Amino acid sequence: MTLYHFTGIKGSGMSSLAQILHDSNHRVQGSDVGKHFFTEERLRERGITIYPFSAENIQEGMTVIAGNAFPDDHPEIVRAREIGVEVIRYHQFLGSYMEKFISIGVTGSHGKTSTTGLLSHVIAGYAPTSYLIGDGTGRGIEEGQYFAFEACEYKRHFLAYAPDYAIMTNIDFDHPDYFKDLDDVLDAFGEMALRVKKGLIACGDDPHLQEIQANVPVVYYGFEESNDFAAKNIVRESTGSTFDVFVRNEFYYTFTIPQTGDHAILNALGVIALCHYEGIPAALVQERLSTFTGVKRRFSIVENNGYILIDDYAHHPTEIHATLQSAKQRFPDKDIVAVFQPHTFTRTAALLDEFAESLSGADAVYLCDIFGSAREKAGSLTIEELIKRVPNAKHLLEDEIEQLAVHGDAVYLFMGAGDIQKYLNAFMQYKKANEIA
Repeated sequence: MTLYHFTGIKGSGMSSLAQILHDSNHRVQGSDVGKHFFTEERLRERGITIYPFSAENIQEGMTVIAGNAFPDDHPEIVRAREIGVEVIRYHQFLGSYMEKFISIGVTGSHGKTSTTGLLSHVIAGYAPTSYLIGDGTGRGIEEGQYFAFEACEYKRHFLAYAPDYAIMTNIDFDHPDYFKDLDDVLDAFGEMALRVKKGLIACGDDPHLQEIQANVPVVYYGFEESNDFAAKNIVRESTGSTFDVFVRNEFYYTFTIPQTGDHAILNALGVIALCHYEGIPAALVQERLSTFTGVKRRFSIVENNGYILIDDYAHHPTEIHATLQSAKQRFPDKDIVAVFQPHTFTRTAALLDEFAESLSGADAVYLCDIFGSAREKAGSLTIEELIKRVPNAKHLLEDEIEQLAVHGDAVYLFMGAGDIQKYLNAFMQYKKANEIA
């Protein structure tokens, strides 16, 4: 039996894929840096060995799956090629793996992880389903019928996939370290659409997706009546949202979801449309929607002694808007304190004004130093450039976390794709030590 070695196993996609192969009775191990990442927890639960990076990890007879973050001159990849061990890049392996299933790729600039998590949860109630989610979780079923997976547009990696279906949530300018401009992003998604084999489910409220071309039927969902699947008669409450779905202007079913925010309704609509296309009964879809508890680091709520902390991956202005809207719907009577750590210097520089505008929706704003990426140079940009664009924003250092305590029993919304959790954890420790309710 082949032993799969994952170079960079703590990466969110890599961790998920390792879990899938392990669950499918393959031998799996991997390597990574020593720093703890939340993505490794599910690996350790399964007893998957994680080694420090070393060329000595590579032995004859194994297959190396290499994370996209690691260049060809990485010592493990060099060693593998020296001794004739097969090296397959993550996205290439995934592209071939999914061919044995009815595959559904979820892509878009925002909402991929949440929608993939919801999709896999709903479909698993209908038929055996394997899944790969970008929050570092995955599940493999040897005899699975469906495969739901997150398809990332960064560096056009999703062009390694040719899924049966795709759900496209939106198109926005992101990853400015790779894409030149919005047209470059649109070109990538256009190429992806042409690779879909059975049907494309797209958010029709997104003007860019209205222009998408495909060789298969395109089914649109959204709030506008012109969509094939439209949400109407929406009731928004602190516990979630209820809405009627009309399919081509005919009433279909009333759905209730336990998540707040309009983006959560759109995510559910995409899943509902896909399930309708596959003939999955509406009552079963509703049952599964009602039991979905979310994915890691997507509006994860901690309530303790009257104060509320929310951990969220939002790292783009569009996502910040959506997360703030969710918080206001969920906690309408509380102040929202936004603690934001920008992720990558290139994204921060490209979207400074957009970040400032989106953050202005909070009652108070604290900004952490920019979290740089290993794939970029820091340059001269500092967090001060964003601070001066956001009225009354304050600079927050980890060892000055007590600043936040002045807001009492507000909602503390920690957002970012770097290590924002260290600020959240520091605040929790401060609260505990000082018994502030």
